[in-house]
Amino acid sequence: MKLVFGLLGAVMVVAFLAAFILKVKEPAMTAVAVIGVVMMLIDLWQARNEADV
Repeated sequence: MKLVFGLLGAVMVVAFLAAFILKVKEPAMTAVAVIGVVMMLIDLWQARNEADV
């Protein structure tokens, strides 16, 4: 169940940041957002095998 909520949260964050990036169009902001999304996906990947509490 944690994986489902993690994927849902990841989709929501990507949608929010995509709207922000398309409006601002700053390369530095895009880089920061991409790094944040990559870190989020790595954390989700590592948490996929942890037990649900």
